[in-house]
Amino acid sequence: MNIVAYGGGANSTAMLIGLYHRGIPVDLILFADTGCEQPHTYAFLPRMNGWLTSHGMPEITRVAYVDCHGDRLTLEQECLRSGTLPSLAYGFKKCSLKHKIEPQDKFCNNYPSCRKVWARGERVVKFIGYDAGEERRRTNAYAYDIQDTKYKKEYPLMDWGWGREECVAAIEQEGLPLPGKSSCFFCPAMKKREIRTLYHQHRDLYERAIAIEDNAKPNLLSVKGLGRDWSWQDFVEADKDQVAMCGLFPETDMPCGCFDGE
Repeated sequence: MNIVAYGGGANSTAMLIGLYHRGIPVDLILFADTGCEQPHTYAFLPRMNGWLTSHGMPEITRVAYVDCHGDRLTLEQECLRSGTLPSLAYGFKKCSLKHKIEPQDKFCNNYPSCRKVWARGERVVKFIGYDAGEERRRTNAYAYDIQDTKYKKEYPLMDWGWGREECVAAIEQEGLPLPGKSSCFFCPAMKKREIRTLYHQHRDLYERAIAIEDNAKPNLLSVKGLGRDWSWQDFVEADKDQVAMCGLFPETDMPCGCFDGE
């Protein structure tokens, strides 16, 4: 049983392409939807599904976090309800664990094919899209990976020696557009040029991000805002004479801190 943790970015897209061309079967592709992904990510998913089906691969299965009552809870809703920022603003990665990893694990726990593998005392293979330039991430995860009784983690891009350039080349060779950087539209790891782009090209999403920041301000101590030691609103107010970058997200940018094989 082989599953792919798909984040909608260049790395995991290239990984799927590479798996296909190497004849490595993929049984399940999971995309954890926080409800707050960038517009270009949502736009790319149908295009990727078209490529997958035309190559005899399974379509992307979307999963999402639900609360104890069984109701969908987006990361944006959670931040507004709790009066907090995404955990990355405080130096943690709980938002990724809760809204990315947990929904995928919950789906697999109830997926018959996965349950059959576990019933045989075997492990499900999970392909993670860390590229060749992110070896430290595999190293940091090693102690946990070897103790995991349910999943055998594999990192194909690293094994193939595929860095960012190779991933981009693989996508372009398939005639697919580059998917853009994967993150929430209010991710604290966004660079200032990306915040400018959000302000100029998706003003509605920028205003929603500022609403999260404003709502959390009464509860902030050392953290100033979504930029951790600075607020997005203060940055944009001081920067309104700046012009947005021509490209939405340059492909040379590395994934954000909450990236998990996307």
